[in-house]
Amino acid sequence: MLDIDLLRSFVSVVDAGGFTRAGERVHRTQSTVSQQIRRLEGTLGRALLHRDGKQARPTEEGERLLSYARRILALAEEACDVVARPAADGVVRLGIPEDFAAYRLPELLSGFARTRPGMRLDVRCGLSVRLARDLERGELDLALYKRDVGEGDAIARWPERLHWVTSKRHPIDARGGSVPLAVFEQGCLYRERIIHALEAADRAWHVAYTSPNLPGIQAAVSAGLGLSILPDVAILAGHRVLGRRDGLPPIPATELALVAAPEATPATRRLADLLADFCNTAAKNGAETGQPARQRADAKA
Repeated sequence: MLDIDLLRSFVSVVDAGGFTRAGERVHRTQSTVSQQIRRLEGTLGRALLHRDGKQARPTEEGERLLSYARRILALAEEACDVVARPAADGVVRLGIPEDFAAYRLPELLSGFARTRPGMRLDVRCGLSVRLARDLERGELDLALYKRDVGEGDAIARWPERLHWVTSKRHPIDARGGSVPLAVFEQGCLYRERIIHALEAADRAWHVAYTSPNLPGIQAAVSAGLGLSILPDVAILAGHRVLGRRDGLPPIPATELALVAAPEATPATRRLADLLADFCNTAAKNGAETGQPARQRADAKA
């Protein structure tokens, strides 16, 4: 069993970069924090930190523990929050893909939260495959994510248009040779779509750039480091849309699905209605996620 206090000290050391500043954060002396880290390392039987004078950075095992430690601490805080609040308040845990988080959706979510001051809104942004998994595990109440067309039940669903994109300033000729790709990390639906389409077309390819987030992919494409596929909302002014005449195969269709947990609360159902209205309106305007009109015009150029 992992001790919450030990995990809190471990995360503080990593975030602060050393024991002294970590001690200030958790209101303990440097020696106490150091002892706590040694206890945690003893429990796990692994060295978690590289120590260099007053500096400290996580080992490979420490990096693995770090994400779990953050989740454990967040869940512990959430549990205390829920128990301490009146039963009528509650928490709504929402998962959304990164391209939605970057545009108008935060404004909608902020307005929803302000109308319910006694409710806690917990928004998680990430890869669609992880959002679907977290919803299935009961870690989310509502999720908006990308998936194969008709993959399962949903409150609502919308077709998603994906486009091959390259740089306007430094375009890549994809008609011959190995296709350089700018892709998300393993598990991303878009990454799987790209590779499957190229291999089905018997085209050589190689990963030239990998990023865990959307801005990294957008920047890599703009700089001419690789080709990628992006939805309408994520295409920037510095991108140029490609097609079959550029030597690239079509991309299999995907859909955006809004899915709720089996026993959704009234607050969760109300948020689902707002999200469905938002996506319906955006789809009617020609972009699934409400991309600004100027960027849509640039993307079609």
